[in-house]
Amino acid sequence: MTPIIPSRAPILIVPYVWIGDFVRVHSVVKLLRAQAPNRPVDMVSSSLCAPLADYMPGVRRAIVIDLPRRRLGVALQRDLAARLRAEHYGQALVMSRKWKAALAPWLAGIPLRTGFAGEARFGLINDMRWGERALPRMIDQMGALALPDGAALPAEWPLPELRVPGDEVARWRAQRGLTTEAGPIVTLSPGAVGAGKAWPVQHYAELARALAKDGASIWVLGGPSEASAARQIAETGGARVRDLTGSDLRNAILALAAADVSVTNDSGLMHISAAIGTPTVAIFGPTSPWHWKPLNPVAAILEPPGDEASRLRARTEGNDAVAHHRTDDVTVESVLAAVRGVLGRSKVL
Repeated sequence: MTPIIPSRAPILIVPYVWIGDFVRVHSVVKLLRAQAPNRPVDMVSSSLCAPLADYMPGVRRAIVIDLPRRRLGVALQRDLAARLRAEHYGQALVMSRKWKAALAPWLAGIPLRTGFAGEARFGLINDMRWGERALPRMIDQMGALALPDGAALPAEWPLPELRVPGDEVARWRAQRGLTTEAGPIVTLSPGAVGAGKAWPVQHYAELARALAKDGASIWVLGGPSEASAARQIAETGGARVRDLTGSDLRNAILALAAADVSVTNDSGLMHISAAIGTPTVAIFGPTSPWHWKPLNPVAAILEPPGDEASRLRARTEGNDAVAHHRTDDVTVESVLAAVRGVLGRSKVL
């Protein structure tokens, strides 16, 4: 029997904790808020993704906890459950099919726990949904959980949105000594999770050198693992290149909000820049843009030339159809032309 939920009881989202997926789930937040404006929406978050929630309209708060990836983490699950119980949630939407993703909402006694079938979660999930694999895109899978069981998907989902206040960007630039940067600002995001998704660092370095000659300021973004790439890009690109890599995602968010254009692989920072509204030039290789591009408009999606048949097959076959595509084959000239086109249209170059 479906539990009776108070009309103002908060809703909890337990999202995937990859950066891009966390941004994408803001579409679900907006859908929930449109359906039930009196019900606050919270999100469970890793410490890495938590800054994103500060800029998402409609998110009341992030419940921050770093659960282990390859083990259950019983003590942390119990701690999370205690924190959830105190908020008196009426419903939890569990995006992942993993057993452990549903554990804390069950331990917390959240009355309605919605999720797709997977890993024998009967009991942990009491609003079980079926047919996840028939939904081609992750946004379709996540969004379906916010709709009544069996409801038709909308033709278009609400767009993710990150609202970054201008005064916060200005303070950040002053603190980082970035207020006197000359020319348009172009951010480069050379990191990516997954084999073959990263455009070669030397390509980024050549792009930086060309843009520096144009008079642009280049900021390299990413986590600590991109620090070596940033050094290589700076060595080639010269004094106009800044290494802004680091462990705090907020720095990347603020940098992308300040930028005139963002150049990025298929990565979390691609989704952030698009959700902010910064013109985004996205480089794809062995992944399908139809499945994984941002919902938000982007300035350009660049793929290796030719092979249109594989790209069409990817609609039904997913990444398998384009797994042989190489980001290496996206030319520096094509990316440079896309960036110059954006800056020319905005009259900042």
